[in-house]
Amino acid sequence: MTKEEKFFNALEDIFVGAKVEGESGYINLMRIKSNYYQKKIFPQLQKDIDQALEPFPEFREELFDKLYNFFYRYFSESGSIYFRYTPFHQNVYEKVYTDDRDVILFWKTHMLYYVKTDRLFNNLDVEVDGLKFFFDVSTLQHKKANEKRQTIYELKEVRKDKTIVFNVVYSERGRITKSNDIIKALNKEDITVTEEILDKAFKVFEKQSEVDYFINKNAKEFLKEQFNLWLYQYVFSGESEWTDKRIKQLQVLKDIAYKIIDFISQFEDELVKIWNKPKFVLNSNYVITLDRIADKEIELIEELLKHKNFEKQQEEWKELGIIDEKFEKNQIFENRLDGKQLKKEYQHLPIDTKYFKDIELDILSLFDELDKSLDGWLIKSENYQALNTILPKFKEKVQTIYIDPPYNTGSDEFIYKDNFQHSSWLTMMENRLNLAREFITNKGVIFISIGDTIKSDVHITSVSRLIALANQIFGEDNYIATFVRKSGVAPRQDIKHIANAHDYIVSYSKKIDLLNLNQKPATFKGFVYEDEYVNTRGKYRLNKLDRGSKHYSESLDYPIVAPDGTEIFPGGNPNDKRWIWTWSKDKVKWGIERGYIVFKKDKYGSWKVYYKEYELVDNEEKPIKRTNPYDTFIMEAYNEIGSQELKSLFEERVFEYPKPTNLILHLLKIGSFTDSLIFDFFAGSGTTAHAVMKLNKEDGGKRKFLAVEMADYFETILIPRIKKTAYSFNWKAGKPQDNNGIGIFFKYYELEQYEDTLRNVKYDDYDLFNSPYQDPYNQYVFMRDLKMLETLEIDYENNKVNVDLSKLYKNIDIPETLSNLTGKWIKRITPDYIEFEDGEKIDIKNLDYKLIKPLIWW
Repeated sequence: MTKEEKFFNALEDIFVGAKVEGESGYINLMRIKSNYYQKKIFPQLQKDIDQALEPFPEFREELFDKLYNFFYRYFSESGSIYFRYTPFHQNVYEKVYTDDRDVILFWKTHMLYYVKTDRLFNNLDVEVDGLKFFFDVSTLQHKKANEKRQTIYELKEVRKDKTIVFNVVYSERGRITKSNDIIKALNKEDITVTEEILDKAFKVFEKQSEVDYFINKNAKEFLKEQFNLWLYQYVFSGESEWTDKRIKQLQVLKDIAYKIIDFISQFEDELVKIWNKPKFVLNSNYVITLDRIADKEIELIEELLKHKNFEKQQEEWKELGIIDEKFEKNQIFENRLDGKQLKKEYQHLPIDTKYFKDIELDILSLFDELDKSLDGWLIKSENYQALNTILPKFKEKVQTIYIDPPYNTGSDEFIYKDNFQHSSWLTMMENRLNLAREFITNKGVIFISIGDTIKSDVHITSVSRLIALANQIFGEDNYIATFVRKSGVAPRQDIKHIANAHDYIVSYSKKIDLLNLNQKPATFKGFVYEDEYVNTRGKYRLNKLDRGSKHYSESLDYPIVAPDGTEIFPGGNPNDKRWIWTWSKDKVKWGIERGYIVFKKDKYGSWKVYYKEYELVDNEEKPIKRTNPYDTFIMEAYNEIGSQELKSLFEERVFEYPKPTNLILHLLKIGSFTDSLIFDFFAGSGTTAHAVMKLNKEDGGKRKFLAVEMADYFETILIPRIKKTAYSFNWKAGKPQDNNGIGIFFKYYELEQYEDTLRNVKYDDYDLFNSPYQDPYNQYVFMRDLKMLETLEIDYENNKVNVDLSKLYKNIDIPETLSNLTGKWIKRITPDYIEFEDGEKIDIKNLDYKLIKPLIWW
């Protein structure tokens, strides 16, 4: 193979990426890129190279060799563009000095958006113990994001040659491979196979490559900068003399490299636009407990009870364990002297509007300020897409963020693939924390849980990398503290050296000067005395005013005059300079005048001076309870407690080691207030939302939760957990032990995902280079493409543009989509319009295309 053939083969590989089979937005994109490469870039590039080399035919082989060597360094199997094989950046965590700080963290993927980790599945023949298997991935629907989903196998057919053919799919909603059914079906085909043989075959198939998918934020700038550095290094480390001809040859090399970079970067730029495009809100519903409806219009509950779908709601309550077979809907009310009322045991039954879509607006119309009336939002989405989409609506409105992101534990318990190399992990976190910072109020705080062990025999300091990254994003001056939490009660048996039974919570403020953290109530031991100030200061205890000290202060060594005129010195001895008063002379004078100082004689007749420490801080407006600052140690918040909480709610262990609610509760007591908005964009099983509800129950607060999770257990664990908790906080074996929950009203919905957009985008096969006035490689190839403009139809007769979003997705929530897009909170939703908090009304039946243009054409 010539160097020219090698270069063009490699260019196609790095431009298109490795061949992947199945169905996904990425595969759709690869087909588009392949089409453009074969029909557009390849012929044009060949023509331009031939023309440029006319004066230097002898330079041809060297040109292709150098082009190959440069571009091969920066492209991965997934087509991602970054430092891949570059010798100068093998030390990923090198320290880079800048003008404004001593060092910054450097990592090789810092210029990227992290999208997901996925397998490059292809059809595969496998032979195990004399049996032939074929795995068909042609219909595999690839992951939308980085959700944890197991591959499962469905028997498709047995070929004439006895090859066993499986369809490969990703599991949804707990589906598993039914090995016993497969074995029985194969027995009917006279094929004897064991579960062990099947497992071996599945494992061989699953060993296919796993790659990280990234998007370069600015591919053109990155590649041109790297090429200039590469060329500079080549020039000054190579030949000592440069002829005019040689310089012109290198200029040809640079020109061709720049043409390739210009064209390649257009596809990367298009991905960046899709990645950062605001996303549609889909499949939204509300959950509201009966007491919230009864407070507004109790007759509406009677309408719900008569509804054709009430039996479905009743069946859900049974599945949740809230009611049993004895429940009858006519038991919900009781008649009192003041009229029909809800029975106490049914006040917190949660209504899900997915069963009552035809009267959903009747429920929502009960509230004058809809969004302000909600207690929370649950969003099913990859979290970067969610952060980017909802930022306008929640910008600088969040008081407290708590997240428990995946890190290098080597465990399979997390929803993200938990084997990120450090650079990928840092990129994933950097992308999301940069956006998260924008959500926090100037007085707000973020808490980030982080561990420190990758597996039993390798120790990884994830916390140090997190702090270095957070210092860059939030600023070193805004660092608050690192909490240490005891995470386990018994050491694991597989630890070789020291058992790691703790993890950390790193905390930062938005602006440290404005930070106002809560303090814990002081414990009052020995506060047994009372005086005339008991109503304003509470009880008190006596403390000696003098103390021994190694650090002598002359200003605190002075005589205090006793009631009989005797001068009293600290320690009772004027020559003993090791004793001093704890108060200054002026403060003692103030204390005597205000009744804080007490004189007493000891058994030897010598005067002693004491000061009163009261339970309350004397304040002219209102007495303030004395408090102490929280410290950095968190006990009694073990992982096992979190697991037990979920087991009590769901009767079985449905989630591996969720954080316990009392951990989040502890942090919320420090960093939130009774009216705060709390955000968790690695929501997992919903511990943060649970903790918000629990704390509101304790102190009567009105905190709201905002939670983002992308896994299937969004429906199977997270939402049911909130519904169960609304009914009762006390569960055992999946059954409520009382009905003393908390009334709630929250919204849940899905977001359009990056993969969804990629699948829906329409790219036409236009003539690529058609402007004689522009460099062909810089004409934006996607400018004339449809994108998703098929949702718009021009009505020429009435000179207007009609919008039909149903051509894109079913069940688009237009009000919430517009609320996220404009940043305005919803006041009211009617069948015809949405009204925002500022009074603006938008006709949702005749949408102005200019409003939704950023969603469908970019």
